[in-house]
Amino acid sequence: MTVSVPIARSLEDIYTSDALPSQTKRWDALLSKFQSIYGQAPDFVARSPGRVNIIGEHIDYSLYSVLPMAITADALLAVSTHEVEAKRGTYKIQIANVQEDKFPSHEFDIPDDAVDIDASVHEWTNYFKSGLRGALELLRKKHGDGFTPKGMKILMDGTVPAGGGLSSSAAFVSASALAVMTVNGEKAVDKTELTELAIVSERAVGVNSGGMDQSASVFSEQGSALFVSFVPRLTARPVQFPKTSPELTFLIAQSFVTADKHVTGPIHYNLRVVECSLAAAYLNAVLNPPTTRLPSDAAPLGISLHGFHETYFALHSENGSSTKSVPEQLEELISLTGKTLTNKKGYSREEIASILNISVDELNEQFTSRFPVRAERFKLRQRALHVFSEALRVLKFMRLLEDPSQRPSPTRGGDETTEYNTKLGALLNETQDSCRDVYECSCPEIDTICSIARKAGSYGSRLTGAGWGGCSVHLVPADRVDEVRKAWEKEYYSQLDLSDEQKEAAVVVSRPGSGSALFLVEGGKL
Repeated sequence: MTVSVPIARSLEDIYTSDALPSQTKRWDALLSKFQSIYGQAPDFVARSPGRVNIIGEHIDYSLYSVLPMAITADALLAVSTHEVEAKRGTYKIQIANVQEDKFPSHEFDIPDDAVDIDASVHEWTNYFKSGLRGALELLRKKHGDGFTPKGMKILMDGTVPAGGGLSSSAAFVSASALAVMTVNGEKAVDKTELTELAIVSERAVGVNSGGMDQSASVFSEQGSALFVSFVPRLTARPVQFPKTSPELTFLIAQSFVTADKHVTGPIHYNLRVVECSLAAAYLNAVLNPPTTRLPSDAAPLGISLHGFHETYFALHSENGSSTKSVPEQLEELISLTGKTLTNKKGYSREEIASILNISVDELNEQFTSRFPVRAERFKLRQRALHVFSEALRVLKFMRLLEDPSQRPSPTRGGDETTEYNTKLGALLNETQDSCRDVYECSCPEIDTICSIARKAGSYGSRLTGAGWGGCSVHLVPADRVDEVRKAWEKEYYSQLDLSDEQKEAAVVVSRPGSGSALFLVEGGKL
């Protein structure tokens, strides 16, 4: 069953009640500025939010399930169709940003048949272009080669902090693709189609994107987290947290260490993607029968640890079907990885190529040529151990949320649930330990923020997003929120030179928000 991106009739359809006053003011300013720039009102506003990942870090591009939720911060694109005549065989895009001093306006005459993106140049409009390219590819498949794109006038406003680990790029790309689909006549935009094209589109700006960020941005529903799975196909379903006592609250804390995965990808994010795919190929070569080929899948490099997982148990089980549960399978894979990938210092290209029975040139062509990567040795052991153990933690977390034998009993709603809350938090703490020590994607500042929060009363604290800076997420009892905030201010933020705006945005209470939406502008007003 297809589900379309909703059309919002009011801001109440998009935001929680506590966010409405500030968002109404912001949207009024957006529409007013659009009018002043282009001399007309926009036809619609495309909106996609950022996200915070609750658990399931750095495993989406290995095709394991994750549990994110959308946040209030979002990307807005106010849009009207561009009626000005463009050069023959082209269409005109005018794009501006409300933060015009930081993000200058541009005007493009783009050929009907191609969208050129220079991923080596870090330019803000590349994110729009990547969404444009993906949407147009889908529209051409639907309408044939005779399809001609329409021009657009755009004003963008984004409140998801760039490099903060809250998926500003996914929000921008998803909103851009939604805007392009809408302006080119799509009356209903399917959520799955939008998500899948946004996943592929973001790779055009040089990142091996997995799919969690775009799924959370598009599919999320207000008041619910989102359980996202990638095999056998992309699916997303809302997940409710049970009532607890004390009540649980998610806090998002900024480290103010910028973690731009588009800039540092060759030694951080992209390298981890490559290491995971290499680990899958290596484990397959050693543990499965000779000539076994891993299935081609939706992972960035076409093979994944999840693909190895399924292949291994299909080949080592009677009738190709394992009697073990998925958690039991993951436990076995963790053990096998520890016994098979024994070199903790990492493997050279030559060592990996020898095991795979290919040349180093063939290895580079298959694994390291699509996106820039800089490494002499690849830590296959650590990356595979993190992915399998984190996938297992996600399943344990979901069991706590959904298994009646694990959830707090609704008939004892007044009973204290500290033990239950602590179990949830312990899994988040284990994730942070693995990200810091095994996957090596944390940083000292995030480690400090998590340590301070735990001492002040957080059940669980960890980085969220790509890592190497950015934001952290904390599961905090409602009656300890003020204590955690004060501890951060005293022990971390007071040591930084922050502007008033940064201080205001340093810590936010996060409630699960809604996903992508279209808002039709009538009469130039909300």
